[in-house]
Amino acid sequence: MNAGGNAEGSATESRTADLRQWIGKTESASDVITATPYAALAATLDRPAARPATGTPLPPLWHWLYFLPLYCQSDVGPDGHAERGGFLPPVPLPRRMWAGSQFEFSRALCIGDIVTRRSTIVDVTEKRGRSGALVFVKVRHEIRRAAEPVPALIEFHDLVYRDAPTAGGSAPPSTIASTTSLWERTISPDPVLLFRYSALTFNGHRIHYDRSYVTEVEGYPGLVVHGPLIATLLLDLLRREMPAADVTRFQFRAIRPLFDLDSFSVCGSPSDGKTVQLWARDHEGWLAMDATAVLR
Repeated sequence: MNAGGNAEGSATESRTADLRQWIGKTESASDVITATPYAALAATLDRPAARPATGTPLPPLWHWLYFLPLYCQSDVGPDGHAERGGFLPPVPLPRRMWAGSQFEFSRALCIGDIVTRRSTIVDVTEKRGRSGALVFVKVRHEIRRAAEPVPALIEFHDLVYRDAPTAGGSAPPSTIASTTSLWERTISPDPVLLFRYSALTFNGHRIHYDRSYVTEVEGYPGLVVHGPLIATLLLDLLRREMPAADVTRFQFRAIRPLFDLDSFSVCGSPSDGKTVQLWARDHEGWLAMDATAVLR
């Protein structure tokens, strides 16, 4: 028994060491901040859909409309993402989720800007959780406008890979969400909303649009609402309530998945003159996402 345990431990250590070889790997891309994706996301968020003029600043997080993952159809893996390997490490776990992000906004990206993004894998960590093996991958993105040495935006992107669900497996930990928000908006995440956001971000992950896949293969009860969409809706709530707010830092952490089966609420409360607490609450009152925005 001890020999078996040692063998398993050695295999895990070897796999972790192999994956950690991806630390320091970089990837660069370029793009142009064009008007049509901006207008399309505005329409998706129930805002006026007119194409913005050159020089119009992007709202925070709308940079996700650019630098899209344009992998070929022949490179698509079984979950709709690109096959494992390449820039991201080939983590041998079937379920991949966006666990959270942290941002520093130095200056606005604007319609018409020519931009570059340099991405670097800064950490790969393997752990065991309540639901089994976990691998965390942290990626740093730096986005610059043409000819500017200082990044306009720095983003740290946290990915988590998980084991397939098992019968009788542990449910995710639950935290009751605050009900004392100053602002609140109800969102109905129907399949059309999820499809439109997937299309805008060229996100082929089948958990967001393929009901038979997400329920029968990944074991979720319904279509999963994108973590970035929830984060975008949180900052959209801030923009609706404080249109002149200038966000300099933002971070969010996904706590509990949301599905297309029920409405959820995006909530917010300023905690002082510069900090705004934001969160998403599911239909049962559980905390789904926790976020903080810091204003200039």
